Amino acid sequence: MDKEIISSRQFTIITFLYSIGTAILIIPSSITAASKQDAWVAAGIGIVLSLLIIKLFLTLANQTPSLNFIEANEKILGRFFGKITAIGFLILTFLSAGELLYFIGIFMKTEVMPETPTMAFSLLFCIIIMYAAYLGIETFARSAEILFPLFVFIFIFFVICITPQITFENIQPVLEASKTSMFYSIARFMSIFSFPLVVLLMLYPASVNVQPSAQKGFYIGTILGGIVLIMLIVLSILVLGPENTASRTFPSYALAQRISIGNFLQRIEIIMAFMWISSIYIRTFMYFYTTVVGLAQILKIKDHRPLIIPMGILVIGLSQIVHPDIVHSNNYNNEIWPIFSFIFTILLPLLILIVTVIRNRKSNDNNTEATNTETTKESQKV
Repeated sequence: MDKEIISSRQFTIITFLYSIGTAILIIPSSITAASKQDAWVAAGIGIVLSLLIIKLFLTLANQTPSLNFIEANEKILGRFFGKITAIGFLILTFLSAGELLYFIGIFMKTEVMPETPTMAFSLLFCIIIMYAAYLGIETFARSAEILFPLFVFIFIFFVICITPQITFENIQPVLEASKTSMFYSIARFMSIFSFPLVVLLMLYPASVNVQPSAQKGFYIGTILGGIVLIMLIVLSILVLGPENTASRTFPSYALAQRISIGNFLQRIEIIMAFMWISSIYIRTFMYFYTTVVGLAQILKIKDHRPLIIPMGILVIGLSQIVHPDIVHSNNYNNEIWPIFSFIFTILLPLLILIVTVIRNRKSNDNNTEATNTETTKESQKV
């Protein structure tokens, strides 16, 4: 299969929408439950720390500029250990793809169409993901370019419409949360916002045409996505209050339900649903694409397309059993997911980078010894 290439601009847009992902609906309640009205502070700290994580990812990616994350994993750690760690990483992406389909189904059934089974939404959404994976990463990048201006326009419209309902007393007092609750909030925020960004190493640098611009785009997309999430957290607290935000399953959607201008512009919460579906489409595709392409590379299959349908069927089935209810989902995302994702999205890249540095030093030492030996022999001949 021919190698597909996207532009650095497209990569920036993908990073922006991917970083938002599911966080646009679940982040406000998740971190507000721990740090109350200081949730926005925890999110700001989380974004700053996320830039260090991106630096780790970029440093690792630049060691193998022609390989994606799965290929670099096997090359650096060796065929045996590389395959084992790659399989663990693909299990993470496969489970995540199924969970996002679950979120699609449960959200649409709960908030939009309560009489429709979740299976219908998961099936229809997965068909779109499978078709995008079949068309390839270039077509997917172009679809992200189309969604980006729509997302930005609707978000600005949403912020303007909800601003009149702000109550500044809801965010006071500032910096009252304890250090422990702040730590948990930061960990939860980063586990959903920045830890999964390692999946973008399937695109960078191997599939990006201008790598230096893409590096900047990695930072820019992440920062802009973080700003969007901070604004949503702040607005949720200012309008709904910290207690109401923490108790809601989808506080951002509830926020959109509050929009009322002149008693004629009402019930436009579907705009929040559109923003969420746009961003979750980007993240679900990347999880699914990584799973299919990574599995094809492990099995030494040149074209990943024959795996799309069977993996799509498995993901749809997984979405129906991954969580028995929304309470289980919340507990998983707050307690298990941060640890699970930390192992494969932070520790694994860090391990690969350490092994790479050690190998490079040994290689440089061997080259230096060889050079010194040749110099000694030449001097003896003279």
